Amino acid sequence: MDFALNEEERALVETIRTMGQREKFRELAARTEKTGEFPLHLMKKFADLGLLGMTLSPEYGGGGQPGVTAVLAIEELAKFSPMIAAPVFESNLGPVRVIDAFGTDAQKRAVLPAVCRGEASVSVGMTEPEAGSDLVSLRTKLTEDGDGFRLNGRKTFISGGGEASHYMVYCRFGDVPGYKGIGAVLLQKDAPGFTFGRQEEFMGLRGMPSCDLIFKDVGIPGESVVLGAGRFAELMTTFDLERCGNAAMCLGIAGGALEEARAYTLERQAFGRPICEFQDVQFRIVDMAMKLDAARLLVYRAATGAGQGFPSMYESSMGKCFANEMAAEVTDGAMQILGGYGYSKEFPLERMHRDALAWRVAGGTVQMLRITMASILFGRRFNQKAPSSER
Repeated sequence: MDFALNEEERALVETIRTMGQREKFRELAARTEKTGEFPLHLMKKFADLGLLGMTLSPEYGGGGQPGVTAVLAIEELAKFSPMIAAPVFESNLGPVRVIDAFGTDAQKRAVLPAVCRGEASVSVGMTEPEAGSDLVSLRTKLTEDGDGFRLNGRKTFISGGGEASHYMVYCRFGDVPGYKGIGAVLLQKDAPGFTFGRQEEFMGLRGMPSCDLIFKDVGIPGESVVLGAGRFAELMTTFDLERCGNAAMCLGIAGGALEEARAYTLERQAFGRPICEFQDVQFRIVDMAMKLDAARLLVYRAATGAGQGFPSMYESSMGKCFANEMAAEVTDGAMQILGGYGYSKEFPLERMHRDALAWRVAGGTVQMLRITMASILFGRRFNQKAPSSER
């Protein structure tokens, strides 16, 4: 069991650190926070470095790297901002992996090379107004129409909404109930009948496009079906890898916050000496570092356990749950160390804390992750729905 990064992984991390300094990512993160504009200009820069699609199949322009390579890149970039890391996240561990794993050759040729070049992006449409944690109850519906289908429904809180070029939409095929009726289709941004709601404004993740997806009799040709009804388990298998990307964002945010706090304790003077010399401050910094390292080991385990494939549901759920809560705790602790400076918008920590809170909701809440882990530990499913007579 080797916990050390290999030579290629160390080189990747160092390349990203050098890029961050050269491109002034710290200043870019602050600018993105103020303007709310996603840094699209990074797409080509990341593509030139081979960071986009590094985990995708080489025959379609990808790098063929294992998921942990993307996790390392995302973590390093997220130390500056999740907005800066987002293109690497989406192009390696996002819904594009569904196309790479299960799509037809035509679907792969149409999307994957463009994603690797930074010319296309894929967003996933899962959450609905009444189907978030209870995904099996989704109502967005696909009905047969001649040789194709018609798509009707609404998705909400969709990251990348309005900006992504392609959308992987989870939907119900006809009237088949439960998970057996759920599959996924791929459609482009300009499809007739496909429109977007207003852009959301959140307390954190400023610059991340997010809005409702609205489908009104959208024509879906048969060749746009990626996974048909009854293949819900395969969709969720790829989602386990996406959860590792979510957790990697948390590792980066917490790592950035820890470094801000550590650097501050070396410079801040109190009672004639740097505050790093006070035992309480030392303990706080060490506790933050321990939590970060524990989360890192869980996330790396989930990402590496599957090699080139997908992580186990148990390991990815545990890694995401622990990392989500760790990031909130570490950023909060770092704010406490900086005092008023930590609470000021002139410094990055208050942004880091707000950004950290988002990941406990995105990609599966920590409560639902605990239910998933409990089901695996007890070897049985727990029905969260009360009988109709009790509703």
